[in-house]
Amino acid sequence: MGETPYRLLADLVLTLHFGIVVFVVGGLVLIAVGNWRGLRFVSRWWFRLAHLAAIGIVVAQAWLGVVCPLTTLENWLRAQTGGAGYEASFIEHWVGRALYYDAPAWVFTAAYTSFAAAVVVAWWYFPPRRK
Repeated sequence: MGETPYRLLADLVLTLHFGIVVFVVGGLVLIAVGNWRGLRFVSRWWFRLAHLAAIGIVVAQAWLGVVCPLTTLENWLRAQTGGAGYEASFIEHWVGRALYYDAPAWVFTAAYTSFAAAVVVAWWYFPPRRK
């Protein structure tokens, strides 16, 4: 397998990772705004459970000091391209900038935990409903 397929796969993993971040962050906004505007799907049990599980996994990884498996996979795929003289793709450059910041680990753990608390408050304030 040449460099290009690995780079493409790494970009796909990065895009998936970004999509999950958008789901977690945007999901909370959608839950609040959707409930205020009467959108029923934002209170559906499956949507709320998927949202709670997603942030729960992120917080558990942060508290346990586990690196996200998507980050590990993406890094491995990028390493397969050879590394030296590597020029970032469009997706890697822009999506990577949106996802990865340089800060101590405790900052991320605190941010994830605070966000998870907001999700729990939303769960209580806007309880999920079955059909």
